[in-house]
Amino acid sequence: MLSDTLRHRLLDGLVIPAHPLALTDTLILDEPRQRALTRYYLDSGAGGIAVGVHTTQFAIRDPRHGDLHERVLRIAAEEATAWHAEHDVPPPLLVAGVLGPTGQALAEARLAASFGYHMAMVATPGWRDEPDAAILAGVREIGQVMPVFGFYLQPTIGGRRFRYDFWRAYADIPEVAAIKIAPFDRYDTLNVIRAVVDAGRAGRPESPNQIALYTGNDDSIVTDMLTPYRFGDVTAHIVGGLLGQWAVFTPAAVALHAEARRVVREGGPVPLDLLARAAELTDVNSAIFDAAHNFAGSIAGVNEVLVRGGLMAGNWCLDPDERLSPGQHEEITRALLAHPSVTVAADGHPAYSRGSIQP
Repeated sequence: MLSDTLRHRLLDGLVIPAHPLALTDTLILDEPRQRALTRYYLDSGAGGIAVGVHTTQFAIRDPRHGDLHERVLRIAAEEATAWHAEHDVPPPLLVAGVLGPTGQALAEARLAASFGYHMAMVATPGWRDEPDAAILAGVREIGQVMPVFGFYLQPTIGGRRFRYDFWRAYADIPEVAAIKIAPFDRYDTLNVIRAVVDAGRAGRPESPNQIALYTGNDDSIVTDMLTPYRFGDVTAHIVGGLLGQWAVFTPAAVALHAEARRVVREGGPVPLDLLARAAELTDVNSAIFDAAHNFAGSIAGVNEVLVRGGLMAGNWCLDPDERLSPGQHEEITRALLAHPSVTVAADGHPAYSRGSIQP
């Protein structure tokens, strides 16, 4: 069970970066930089971190890399625990990505729980072509280990499309406490929200056991959070994000999230400048996540920006096929120079030095 404090904060809305993997040029874990990354996110004001997810590189589970998966989970938990002990603030939410099929997912959830993680974000690609019922059964079993952060992964990078009926059944699982909606598709995004509303678990703050809705749609981060999703007499909101995009320029992301939540709580109006920055963020994300090449360079793109900020030594990935696409380096430079609003927090504090944006 989530503590009342964590559940309240989850429902109120958090910035949760998807934690990258810091490697040396020999493709072994760069532990000092890995620990520093966790500190960077928490120092930047993130409400939690997600580890073992796509941005962390699913390949950490490959037996060829020994106990890398375990080490990465443990390091983030240790740093988050130490950071919390040093600061008079609520504890950060620790989310562990787990991969199917069910047996593997259960083992990964138990491992994460042993390190003090609070939630398991369940990625469905591990179930491959198994029927929806098998995935739902697996999610129920994982929920007996720790609360579930559901995850709709976009089909382009290994996910598959799920219909309304799947998400309606998903929302009936009591242990599901949040869902990251990331199909990069407006129709599918609405299907998830409608399913959760129809289950009575969104848009009714007076009711217990509400599901927190989070965006993973990197192409629509700000508008996802600003939009009231109205179904009949119920209006639901996406309250935060669990995003690889928020693994870079995190102070600016925290400021942007706070501004969007303030506008929603006040009932508007939505400033045109905020919508302009929403489009700028989408353009920057397109470059970093390599939309031009079906997101082939997405992980390397995140790492590249962290390299420019001095937080990583190189943009290396465990999988040799995961690297910057042709022209992506230059495209990242173009987008970052064109849109300083994405890299500078609302108070004018730069997330990185201006010079670090350059190649």
